[in-house]
Amino acid sequence: MSDFDVDGEKARPVLDLPLMSLREVVMFPRSIVPLFVGREASIRAIENAISDYGKKIFLVAQREPEVEKPGGEDLFEVGTVSKILQLLRLPDGTIKVLFEGLYRARWEALGEEGEGEFPRASILPLRESDALTAESEALVRATQEALEEYSKINKKLAQETLLAITAINTAGRLADAVMPHLKVDYRKKQEVLELEDPVVRLEKVYELLQGEIAISSMEKRIKNRVKNQMERNQREYYLNEQIKAIHKEMGREEDPQAEVNELEQRLAEKNMPDEAREKALREMKKLRQMPPSSAEYTVVRNYVDWILDLPWNTLKETEIDIEKARTVLDADHYGLEKPKERILEYLAVQKLVNRLKGPILCLVGPPGVGKTSLAKSVAKATGREFVRLSLGGVRDEAEIRGHRRTYVGALPGKIIQSLKRVKFNNPLFCLDEIDKMSMDFRGDPSAALLEVLDPEQNNTFNDHYLDMDYDLSQVFFITTANSLHSIPLPLQDRMEIIRLPGYLETEKRRIAREFLLPKQIEAHGIKPENVKMSDNAVLEMIRTYTREAGVRNLERELAGVCRKVAMQIVEADDLDKTVTVTRQNLSQFLGVKKFRYGEREANAQVGVTTGLAWTELGGELLMVETALMPGTGKVVITGKLGDVMTESAKAALSYVRSRSNMFGLRSDFHKDIDIHVHVPEGATPKDGPSAGITLATSLVSALLGVPVRNDVAMTGEITLRGRVLPIGGLREKLLAAHRGLITKVLVPRDNKKDLKDVPDEILKDLTITFVDHVDEVLPLALESEAEAIFSGRADEGLPLFRTLREGAGCDVTPPVSTAH
Repeated sequence: MSDFDVDGEKARPVLDLPLMSLREVVMFPRSIVPLFVGREASIRAIENAISDYGKKIFLVAQREPEVEKPGGEDLFEVGTVSKILQLLRLPDGTIKVLFEGLYRARWEALGEEGEGEFPRASILPLRESDALTAESEALVRATQEALEEYSKINKKLAQETLLAITAINTAGRLADAVMPHLKVDYRKKQEVLELEDPVVRLEKVYELLQGEIAISSMEKRIKNRVKNQMERNQREYYLNEQIKAIHKEMGREEDPQAEVNELEQRLAEKNMPDEAREKALREMKKLRQMPPSSAEYTVVRNYVDWILDLPWNTLKETEIDIEKARTVLDADHYGLEKPKERILEYLAVQKLVNRLKGPILCLVGPPGVGKTSLAKSVAKATGREFVRLSLGGVRDEAEIRGHRRTYVGALPGKIIQSLKRVKFNNPLFCLDEIDKMSMDFRGDPSAALLEVLDPEQNNTFNDHYLDMDYDLSQVFFITTANSLHSIPLPLQDRMEIIRLPGYLETEKRRIAREFLLPKQIEAHGIKPENVKMSDNAVLEMIRTYTREAGVRNLERELAGVCRKVAMQIVEADDLDKTVTVTRQNLSQFLGVKKFRYGEREANAQVGVTTGLAWTELGGELLMVETALMPGTGKVVITGKLGDVMTESAKAALSYVRSRSNMFGLRSDFHKDIDIHVHVPEGATPKDGPSAGITLATSLVSALLGVPVRNDVAMTGEITLRGRVLPIGGLREKLLAAHRGLITKVLVPRDNKKDLKDVPDEILKDLTITFVDHVDEVLPLALESEAEAIFSGRADEGLPLFRTLREGAGCDVTPPVSTAH
């Protein structure tokens, strides 16, 4: 093969140059590259090239870098004849060699010099023609400009190298000089190496250079973005650390922003209406913009806490089982059949309609009959949380509706506070003592309750503090009261009244025996066999040591007995000691009797009449006394009577004066006497119209000198014409008559319908007589000897009195029929 010129140097085919394969590296002509060599065959090839081949060696890239001993099929066809400039042996056995590329060559055949020595190749140098043309000159300039742009992005390209490369003005040499500095895959470099046409080669290099510029620009932008983000994060971290240090110096360990983040997390997890969520988000936005040291920060933070703590849509799973509810109510309360039946009806309707909307129950009755505990039993029977709110003495509307946030120390009302405490939005809410509320300049709390207790309105209850609607329609409201007269009528209209009457003596005995006494025995650490209490002792305790409709004081007296028993057991040091409590020794445990048992008068007396009164503690016997004295017609009424009762006494006197002719009295009899009407127990306030016929009977008895029967009691309002009008509290009054050993009771005829509420055991011992007029009352109440007093008096008086005494026009019901 003839010689030819390679870049101005005479070159000829070299039959056997040592060959060294390269991994992921492509050697270009006129480039100087340091390489680390570790393979034994490559090291021997380098050594032989230095000793026998004038430091020349053929470098060619492997197709796959993983091959340890490549053959001909593992090598690319084109490589570079290179010169070894320097060699440095390293301690680990490898060598560092500095190569300089000379020219391209294609290997023709592979062979080895001796067995196990080094590979060698017969190579053919490739001709290059770098003729300067307009196209190549333009391409060179474009490449040089692109290289300058690339150098601005890639700072690893030294300025000296750039100047040296840009000084080259031929296409082939410029392509070979640029290519080693591009970060492209070795396969693409090999493609460039194999291109013989310099212009085509430079076009390929220009294309790869533009791609690298685009990638490097993007890489630079990414690096700048990451750097800026890191700088911002570092800055925020630094500032946050400074804020923490400042808060620590000020005594605040928590970071306010961290607190707001926590609040936002709680808000995201909270099930609440959209209105409340939007308001909470607005308030949190204020928190982020507000310095923690400002007074407003605490106000807003507390407000957000309230919104997040309320159980907006959190409902406790409830169950309405009528049989279970009946069992619970019967186990917790003896008697009270009518209230318990009404509550069970209420629960049955709820179960059918599957919603709570309905009337608000109001339990009305005297103290100690179990109103609040009945509400607690309903909560237990339905599986609801129980909340009790006492309204006694509440006179500020803000207790119900809360304060507006503009006030210092503002808080929501008691309703919202209680819901936050129970953490469910469907508890049973007992509004206790609703009749004890009052009003003053701060507002009327009963008016604020109108919205709470109205099923049509309470789904949009607006608390002043929250300043948005809150749904109370899932809350089961039960209210309690001792009397209705102090509850405003609009509030009464929103509730369904369920009356809880006082307990009978028989009921109290059973309650004391089955409920109260075992409870107190357990509370005082003694055993049931330590106390033996007779029924008469319990009855005496009920009658002379307590005066109540309920059983609260009775429980206290039983506790007193248990304390005495515990004392005796400890003093005797005998845990098995049995203490017997009887009616005779009861005073040893409870002291002297506290109350006089309300019994009838022992004998019939002139001017002394037994009436019946209703009190919050139950029914009572009401004695009315009338005394006549010589005088000038004065009328004195004493006994701490109210206006209504005083007017009843005046009406009774007017009736007697209008009937003076019938009684055989002079028409002006009142001018010569003074009349004093007195109701004993003067320290006790008394009022009401139901003592009208009692006052009239007492006056007639005193004027005629006829005793009033001591086994007769009466109740009824009187008119000026003597008509008897109906009264209230008949059940309690008949209980008092039965307790006082009265055998006959006179009641208004219009109250006949109320007998169905009276227990049969009371009716069977009483003779109930219904009357319409006082003229019917007098013959039944005065002693039979009264006829003798009329002898010798006006002729019309005696026949009329005799007719009334014989019962004409009176409806006297025998004991048997009154039970039906």
